[in-house]
Amino acid sequence: MQERRTPHVVVVMGVAGTGKTTIGPLLADRLGVPYAEGDDFHPPANIAKMSAGTPLTDDDRWPWLDAIGEWAHGRAGLGGVVSSSALKRSYRDRLRSEAPGVVFVHLTGDRKLIEDRMSHRQGHFMPTALLDSQFATLQPLAADEAGVDVDVSGSPEEITERAVQALAELEGHSGSPQSPSPSAPSLK
Repeated sequence: MQERRTPHVVVVMGVAGTGKTTIGPLLADRLGVPYAEGDDFHPPANIAKMSAGTPLTDDDRWPWLDAIGEWAHGRAGLGGVVSSSALKRSYRDRLRSEAPGVVFVHLTGDRKLIEDRMSHRQGHFMPTALLDSQFATLQPLAADEAGVDVDVSGSPEEITERAVQALAELEGHSGSPQSPSPSAPSLK
């Protein structure tokens, strides 16, 4: 069921195992916009490194982030949802430099729950062993970044509903998810 149309591009972000690939398509469906899987933008060398248990460097990530940013830029005014870990502020800044109006949905949760979910994934190249490096790298959304934190406990439908509500609240408080108001209540 389509919830509403949005001209914004939403980046579903978070450490591995938070459900970006599950929640992203559900959120896109609710918003009535297309979904792009962020992992599909990785060059083969990045996938090989992660499959071998080697964390990516910033130099590895820049081309990947640029490709996601280009997709988001192409969806400006049309809307879309794309997944990307976007763990560091500099990575989100890189995405915003290509697509200034992006809004972030940061999937967050208990490390134990996330690790458990990762251990049950089938056919994914990111091993559980890299979870510590993901948490070490993570820089949560800052108050000046357009976005919301969404807890990943519960079913995918419950998580998606929280994301839809948080985005609607963010839009309602600021007039636009692209320009958060300093007086808006913190959704992070």
